[in-house]
Amino acid sequence: MERLLHYVWKHKMLPLKVLTTSDGQEIEVIDPGLHNHDQGPDFFNAKIRLNGTLWAGNVEVHLRSSDWYKHGHDSDPAYNSVILHVVGEIDGEVLTAEGKTLPQVQLDIPQKIRQSYEELCRTEDYPRCHRIISSIPTMKVHQWMDALLVERLKERSELVAERATRTCGDWERATFVTLSRSFGFGLNGDAFERWAMRIPLQAAGKHRDDLFQIESLFLGIAGLIDETQAVKSSQEVERLHQEFAYLKHKFSLGETMQRSDWRFLRTRPQNFPFMRILQIAELYHKDKAQMSKLLEAKDVKELQQCLEVKGTTAASRRLLIINTVVPLLFAYGRHTGNEDICMRAVRLLEELPAENNFILRQWQACGLKVSTAADSQALIQLKRQYCDRIDCLRCRFGYEYLKGNQMKS
Repeated sequence: MERLLHYVWKHKMLPLKVLTTSDGQEIEVIDPGLHNHDQGPDFFNAKIRLNGTLWAGNVEVHLRSSDWYKHGHDSDPAYNSVILHVVGEIDGEVLTAEGKTLPQVQLDIPQKIRQSYEELCRTEDYPRCHRIISSIPTMKVHQWMDALLVERLKERSELVAERATRTCGDWERATFVTLSRSFGFGLNGDAFERWAMRIPLQAAGKHRDDLFQIESLFLGIAGLIDETQAVKSSQEVERLHQEFAYLKHKFSLGETMQRSDWRFLRTRPQNFPFMRILQIAELYHKDKAQMSKLLEAKDVKELQQCLEVKGTTAASRRLLIINTVVPLLFAYGRHTGNEDICMRAVRLLEELPAENNFILRQWQACGLKVSTAADSQALIQLKRQYCDRIDCLRCRFGYEYLKGNQMKS
């Protein structure tokens, strides 16, 4: 409940009554201050009036006065700048390290806000705030969706940048790993990333013009040559084994992956890992999905052509653009400080249609317009980072929910 107390103070959702300190001083909150998420007082640079006198400084928020001592603030000089102690319950005086007695105010959370917050936390409905979505002004919805999209792009681009760091700044290899992970389409994503990190691209490049050799190398390292019996003759499978044995010796390759590393259950045959690896091998052989080619592509149509290989559909290629090209461009744009590249990533999402899944259909049923991949990516971020964590206090829709109910009280 302390988080809700922070929230009420931060957004000035104060009770409709005169606030007074424990010693009877009247308080006017001019500015609650800047919320501090690191060490030190909870709010910096707040401005309040105590009995008509303007004070500027920091504010600390606790459930009880005694928490001041539990957290050791009475001996920490960093808290000497606190001008007000905001608590849910006053159970004693508090002193700073300088021996100064702090003014305290008992902040009662408005009943409607408390009830609404408990309602949001308790309900099993999704989205929890569904009944107020259609009433939120369009501009506020767009502002929050834009912020969520940037947040998601930053998170996903950081994963790409981390792969570039792991490969000693090799962005071409980071592209290969990111693309391979996307071919896992969620279920086998981790396995595909581990597999891609094992591929000796410099060695593979010497045989790039021979698709059969690339297939044998890629499938052999994955430990999936035998699985290709579903699409290749026994003679072809035997040739793949022989070719991989030759390449493994030639390049002194280490241990390969095993079939048990891959997930086949609840996977359609066209999505089996060995089928996806054959597609990656074809892309690599045709030299179509290099980072330079993806960076040079002007629009979705050109990217679709770059990613087109046997067995892929337009829908699957759209997912590859969303999950590979967009975070790659955003990461590289941030790495080079090129804002134009970052904006190209955003524009790609705005050109692509929204993904179609149960989660997004639920938002649409609430009255939220979901038309582009930019919209759907923002809502995926909202669900994973806010709704699933019941973190409504950080969500702007949650703010509208609590604020709306307070206004009704």
